[in-house]
Amino acid sequence: MGGIVYWTLIRLALTIVGVVFLSEIYSGKFWWPLVLMVIYIVVIHPAITQYRNFVNKNTQVIEDTLCSNCKHFDETAVLCMMHDKHPTVDYIPCEGMHWEPK
Repeated sequence: MGGIVYWTLIRLALTIVGVVFLSEIYSGKFWWPLVLMVIYIVVIHPAITQYRNFVNKNTQVIEDTLCSNCKHFDETAVLCMMHDKHPTVDYIPCEGMHWEPK
């Protein structure tokens, strides 16, 4: 999840720089709608797509693993906070030894 936020901020910074350079060249009647459309296409839409892919990829881990019922599991990052590792369907970081119910 942190990667999604990181790359969204990078794309936003690059888009702002690009918009500032384009504002010197083009300052027509439809400037603000064009800027908003560029921000949506370059920043917002890829972030939404990456988030959907993240959720689809990790749905089974969040719903069907032993880790999902543990108090050390962070659903937003799909992370075992005790061991600082990402569980998968086939891998449980503590191997069930440190599992504690929520």
